[in-house]
Amino acid sequence: MKTATTGPRGGRPVIMGSRGVVSAGHYLGAEAGLSMLRRGGNAMDAAAAVGFALTVLLPQQNGLAGEAPMLVYSSEEDKTWALSGHGTAPRAATLAQFERLGLDIIPGDGLLGAIVPPAVASWILLLQRFGTMRLSEVLAPAIELAEGGFAMFDSLGGQIEGLVDRFRRDWPSSAENYLVNGQVPGSGNLWVQRELAGTLRRLSRADRRFKSRDAGLRAAHEAFYQGPIAKSIVRFCKSTSVPDAAGSHKGLLSLEDLAGFEAKLEEPVTSTYRGFRVFKCSSWTQGPVLLQSLNLLEGFNNLAGMGHNSTKYIHTVVECMKLAYADREFYYGDPDFVRVPLKKLLSKAYSRQRRGLVNPRRASLKLRPGNHPAMTVKTVLDELGKGGGRIRPKDGDTTSIQVIDRAGNVVSVVPSGGWLQSSPAIPGLGFPLGTRGQMFILSAGHPNCLEPGKRPRTTLTPTLAGRLGSAPHLAIGSPGGDCQDQWTLQFFLNVVEFEMSLQEAVEAATFWTGHFPASFYPRTAEPGSLYVESRVPKRCRDELAKRGHLIRPEAPWAGGNTMAVSIDRKTGVICGAASPRYDPAYAVGF
Repeated sequence: MKTATTGPRGGRPVIMGSRGVVSAGHYLGAEAGLSMLRRGGNAMDAAAAVGFALTVLLPQQNGLAGEAPMLVYSSEEDKTWALSGHGTAPRAATLAQFERLGLDIIPGDGLLGAIVPPAVASWILLLQRFGTMRLSEVLAPAIELAEGGFAMFDSLGGQIEGLVDRFRRDWPSSAENYLVNGQVPGSGNLWVQRELAGTLRRLSRADRRFKSRDAGLRAAHEAFYQGPIAKSIVRFCKSTSVPDAAGSHKGLLSLEDLAGFEAKLEEPVTSTYRGFRVFKCSSWTQGPVLLQSLNLLEGFNNLAGMGHNSTKYIHTVVECMKLAYADREFYYGDPDFVRVPLKKLLSKAYSRQRRGLVNPRRASLKLRPGNHPAMTVKTVLDELGKGGGRIRPKDGDTTSIQVIDRAGNVVSVVPSGGWLQSSPAIPGLGFPLGTRGQMFILSAGHPNCLEPGKRPRTTLTPTLAGRLGSAPHLAIGSPGGDCQDQWTLQFFLNVVEFEMSLQEAVEAATFWTGHFPASFYPRTAEPGSLYVESRVPKRCRDELAKRGHLIRPEAPWAGGNTMAVSIDRKTGVICGAASPRYDPAYAVGF
């Protein structure tokens, strides 16, 4: 086995294997996936094992009631799929309901923003459609970690420490789950999650009641969405008024909402860039902004010739991203509910038309969506009933999983939501609900407007890519909220334009903007902002400021926590890379 944690910070080596490589946000999570590959499972089995394990290991970044959008390439079918991995709004979540509550924005904490928990259904569908192993096998590492415990580490302990007062005052069930004898668990001490272990064991027992793998998967789905687990979720929502940023509210979920939920497979959306085809989930995510950005940048014939992270390069990339994100704000939403003109937005002709808006010497301070007049960001925020202010990317609230196996199957997943810091743990279950409903907009007619049964437009956005005429060979994922596709774009350009190794590409200095309305409560924005890691020379930052960018210097390693894996389709050699930022990410292979 070979393992990478933080990499060499500038060296070319990457982790290599011939049977499989896994990248994930925690070593024990990556090992859970690798153990499935060692036992003969495929990339889909491994991804599910990692996904369940990370809900135990990183409850501050994702949870059992969170989300897990996926892109999956099946070598057997020679086809790429998007797996929605996202929950829907409750039947009771209507504009009229929020008007009665006197709210023009959904709070980001508590129970009011809870949607139907999609992660369990999503992992089950992945196994059912593409996997080879039983759910009980895939769950085994997560159950062992929850029951037997693992060593508390600094960032998780620090998150819990910062929430102690809220747990004790507002969320007693979280105090019971996350504190040890009423105290913050110390770093290095064994930390056990008995209630979460009991929930995972319920799913495992449901699976083992049947000889048939498919019947076991269906039984586990029913155990979560129709049985005692669902009843506990709904009972808690209906009986508990939880303090949040807008007051104190109960949840809106019902048994009917959970019983009617199924994860689903969809066609991904794609575009091409200089000999590559890139795959993203559709407009229920922000994913198409990456494709729009690439289409815009493709028209700059000598992007590499500008120089990596030069003034001209950063200016060009940021201005293209601003145009793509303006379209996100005005057009993207759940395509099951609204007509999103993706065919036009992703067309090369549309990009040629939009590319002319990039002023090579001046940063734009306006939102400029296609077929709409340019307007100030403040105007857009005012229309949505929100305020402005400094934003920070949600880099610490999401994780990432990428897996490739020796058969050439490829999986990229960006799990998030169900965070311990956003909602109280449900008594007896050991996990909190997600609050992704905060991403809905309460303005009638907006494509991302709240409707019952609709998916909120999410920031979670996995990526697959491959050379034209060949299967996808590269899987990418990055935490970071609205910055996810900004950092993935830079990683992709580092590999394709600047011929960096995967490890060099994840370690390269990054930049990002908060120019557009944020997806998270309270939907702030910072027009013209440009955050730049201080490894980018001060001379370059000063030149960008002269072009009108509002420069926000950041720490040397403050940017995207990107992870990636790739396979050489000719030799079968599989590579992986992990970012050195924040909590160490890991790539493991054999």
